[in-house]
Amino acid sequence: MTDDAHPPLIADNPQPAMKSSGPEDPNNSPDRRSGSPLQRPSKIARTASHFSDDDEGEESKEKEPTSVMNRNPRIQRYLVAIEYIGTRFSGCQKQPNCRTVIGVLEEAFHKFIGQPVSISCSSRTDAGVHALSNVCHVDLERISKRKPGEVLPPHEPAVVRRAVNHFLQKNEGDVMVIDVRCVPADFHARFKARERTYFYRLLSGPEPLSTFEKDRAWHVPEELDLLSMKKACGVLVGHHDFSSFRAAGCQANSPIRTLEELNVSEVVSTPYFPSIMEREQNSFTRADFHACSNKSETDLPVSSSESNYDRVGGSNVGTDQGFGIRRRHRCYVVTARARSFLYHQVRLLVGVIKSAGTGDLTISDVERILNAKTVTAASPMAPGCGLYLGNVKYDMPQDT
Repeated sequence: MTDDAHPPLIADNPQPAMKSSGPEDPNNSPDRRSGSPLQRPSKIARTASHFSDDDEGEESKEKEPTSVMNRNPRIQRYLVAIEYIGTRFSGCQKQPNCRTVIGVLEEAFHKFIGQPVSISCSSRTDAGVHALSNVCHVDLERISKRKPGEVLPPHEPAVVRRAVNHFLQKNEGDVMVIDVRCVPADFHARFKARERTYFYRLLSGPEPLSTFEKDRAWHVPEELDLLSMKKACGVLVGHHDFSSFRAAGCQANSPIRTLEELNVSEVVSTPYFPSIMEREQNSFTRADFHACSNKSETDLPVSSSESNYDRVGGSNVGTDQGFGIRRRHRCYVVTARARSFLYHQVRLLVGVIKSAGTGDLTISDVERILNAKTVTAASPMAPGCGLYLGNVKYDMPQDT
């Protein structure tokens, strides 16, 4: 459910083409490089699967399995949470002749248990899109390697996590299992998802993007007006027909979605290290320690409890940076939360929000685009490199 302007978008596990419902994870849609000029939404090329940015949830053409009859009782289903940097992936869904998140994950599981597996993902992110936590499920049967045919008790989740990560680190190391849980045989990572949260990072400022931020955020050279972006979010949040924020390849049955949350905030850009001025303001010497050792926390100087960001406003203070000191960008994060999203919905929303921030669109323009109900009315789509799947929420079953 990710939406990137880089390689193809990520999709779910290998399955027939589905509709798009999640924010941005069409696995198979080819995106353009994030830093370069973006194509108009109407020109988005279709890919083999035309998945939605995010996930289609219950509105997808694909139906949730209604029966687990004839399931081998010796097979254990695991729910697996993973994090990854999407830069070198052609999306999430497995594709022939392409490096994908699911392809790499299945390979690691195969090496772990000695037999092929099929992994189903909750949210199909696009090429170049990242995940702080995406979720999938996999069925494993533990068979003895010493005595072929002998079935052993299922592995403990901690063992699965440790072993799979061992093999993942031998394959570029840009995917990691962060959590594993045993779930019932009918628990489906995609269809049981109750809510998905996406984050989109924008870095504003004329300076070239740092090497550490390359392919991790959308660099906007212009200054962004936070209040205008917040007002644009206010127009777009809620229950609407989002046809204007639905890419041409979207296969969702309906463009109606409910954005439970859509907001933008300014945060400290990362990686973040304190400047000389900040260190001086926040210095706490041995003498200070002895002087304050008998004081309560409320008596401490403001500088010892106030955050760096509160003091510096997220940008450099003064003009004398000193030789070799990089000037910081202002960092803004758009948060979008919903049960499901349309194909490229998040990236199209961010494109409009950013244009409101630069002054290219007024709030009336944002309302006009929403009411136009056609993607050709929207601003150019944001690149995939700034999109992060943050969290997939479930009503978790009792441990099996």
